[in-house]
Amino acid sequence: MQQNEDKLILGGHEFTSRFILGSGKFSLDLVKACIEKAGAQIITLAVRRANEGGLANILDYTPDNVTLLPNTSGARNAEEAIRIAKLSRELGCGNFVKIEIMRDTKYLLPDNQETIKATEKLAEDGFIVMPYMYPDLNVARDLVNAGAACIMPLGAPIGSNKGLCTKEFIQILIDEISLPIIVDAGIGRPSQACEAMEMGAAAVMANTAIATAGNVQVMAEAFKKAIEAGRSAYISGLGRTIEKGASASSPLTGFLQY
Repeated sequence: MQQNEDKLILGGHEFTSRFILGSGKFSLDLVKACIEKAGAQIITLAVRRANEGGLANILDYTPDNVTLLPNTSGARNAEEAIRIAKLSRELGCGNFVKIEIMRDTKYLLPDNQETIKATEKLAEDGFIVMPYMYPDLNVARDLVNAGAACIMPLGAPIGSNKGLCTKEFIQILIDEISLPIIVDAGIGRPSQACEAMEMGAAAVMANTAIATAGNVQVMAEAFKKAIEAGRSAYISGLGRTIEKGASASSPLTGFLQY
């Protein structure tokens, strides 16, 4: 299957890239270069970085063909998240929104119940809602019923670069939820992004792993290639695993005939 035939669909919009680039820790002069190296078609932004009249506006560094994904970072409850989402739309950021609601300031774990409330209200108001959540099957089902466009479980605590600490729970969501599962937060290496895609994740979002790399642009490209490789492996069908013993890759008889 060609990459342009394998599309990620969110709220009726089609994307050929399965890499969502978080921009929260980038300097603005690196944003455009990283988008190009990553091949990203969706980039997150905090509303505070798109304020009208500011000295520097992330919108000025984002190509026109890239979809903006405002997040509600800083919201402590559904009411605050809804307010931020509506403000982002007023600023011209469109109908996409990533819901992030965190009351916990130590571990920055998402508040799943408040996230469900915000998702329902914003979906009713025409937003394409992409909720960030702690992987829990029942919560994921509630988010589906609330009108979410996808489910975004964390792989590890946000900004930790620890990888797929919640791998088993993410796999349950992939197996049981019909919406795209996008692994968000905690992915620290391209190999971990590849593993998430091999599991059947629809996409991966990364920010800290790229922003803190020695060469940001090269790391962005490495993530792009890893995500593409993982997706190709998944759709082609991974080879079987043998629990005991071994299986020769070539016949053990008939090497030499005299």
